[in-house]
Amino acid sequence: MPRPTGRVLTLLELLQSGGTRTVAELADRLGVEGRTVRRYVNQLIDLDVPVESVRGRYGGYRLSPGYRLPPLMLGDDEALAVLLGLVAGRRAGLTTAERTANETASAKIRRVLPRHVARRLDTLLDTLAFTDRPDDFDTPDSGVLLTVADAVRHHRPVSVRYTDRDGRRSERTLHAYGIVAHAGRWYVTGEDAGIGEGRTFRLDRIADARTLPGSFEVPAGTDPAQRVLSGFATAEYRHEVTLRIHGTVEQVRARLPAAVAHLEEQGPATDRDPAEQDPTAERWLRVELRVERLDWLPPVLASLDRPFVIERPAELRDLVTALADRLASCARRT
Repeated sequence: MPRPTGRVLTLLELLQSGGTRTVAELADRLGVEGRTVRRYVNQLIDLDVPVESVRGRYGGYRLSPGYRLPPLMLGDDEALAVLLGLVAGRRAGLTTAERTANETASAKIRRVLPRHVARRLDTLLDTLAFTDRPDDFDTPDSGVLLTVADAVRHHRPVSVRYTDRDGRRSERTLHAYGIVAHAGRWYVTGEDAGIGEGRTFRLDRIADARTLPGSFEVPAGTDPAQRVLSGFATAEYRHEVTLRIHGTVEQVRARLPAAVAHLEEQGPATDRDPAEQDPTAERWLRVELRVERLDWLPPVLASLDRPFVIERPAELRDLVTALADRLASCARRT
C-alpha cells in the first residue's frame, strides 16, 4: 500500500484509541508536518469518517462519540487462523485481560463460520495435543499492556505501580526497551530510571501505567528477550552452583540454555561473551546457575559427556557420586 494511504490508516487508528490528539502529536507519530496531518484528516472526512476539530489550548482532532468501523470481514482461512491463535494463546497462557474475553471472541467467530469450516476446526481441535498442561496464569491488564507497548515503540518514559513477589508495592519510572512473552507470562524489560539499573517486571503485577513527557535512547545492541532470559539465569534461588565444563558453547547450551545458566570463558581475559566467539572451539567454560533443586543436575551433566569440575556446592558432588555409583552397579549386573 502507498505510504500516504498507510499513514491515513495509521491516523485513523490513533484517533480510534480515544481522546483528542493535537496536531503536533499526530505529526510526530506519523513523521510528517502539521499541514500534512490536516490533509490526511480531510481525506478521512471525504471517506465519511466523522473527524471533529477541537479548538483551544488543548485542541486537535478526535472522532465523533459513538463512531464505529463497519463490521470486520474474514475469509474462511483467516477465521480459522484467528481461532487457532486464540486457542493456542489460551493454552500457552498468553492471553490478555479476562479469560472470558478470549472465550467470547472465539464464540463470536465460531457462530459466523460456515458449517464446513466449523467441522474442519472441530476435527483439528479433537486431534490437537499440547506438550504441556495449561496453567492458571495471571494475565496482564490490556490497558497496561498497550500503554507500555506504546512507550516502547516511541521511547517514552512510563510510570508504573508495581507489586513484587513479596507483596511490596512501589511506583517506578521505567524506560521500557521491550515486551517479552516467556513460559506463559508477559514481561517488560528496561531501565528503572529511579536507580539507573536494568530491571525486568511481570506485566500482570503492574496495576497502572501512564506515559510521561520526554524520551530516552535505547542502548545499542539491546535484545529484550535475551535480557529476560539472563535475568532468570541470575535470579536468587536456594542453591548457587558453579561448574567448569570443557567443551563448546553449543554443547553446553544444548543442555543448559541461557534461561538456566550463565557462561563465562576461563583462561585469558576477554571482552567478548562466549556466545559471540567461535561456537565450535572447545575450551573451559565457567558455568553459573541458581536453582531451587539439585537432583536434576547430575543426569544433565552426565548427558553432556564432557569433562567437568564442580566448584560448589558440595551437595552436588555427593549427588553426582551417588549417580555414578548407581550406574556402575547397574553396568556390573549380569
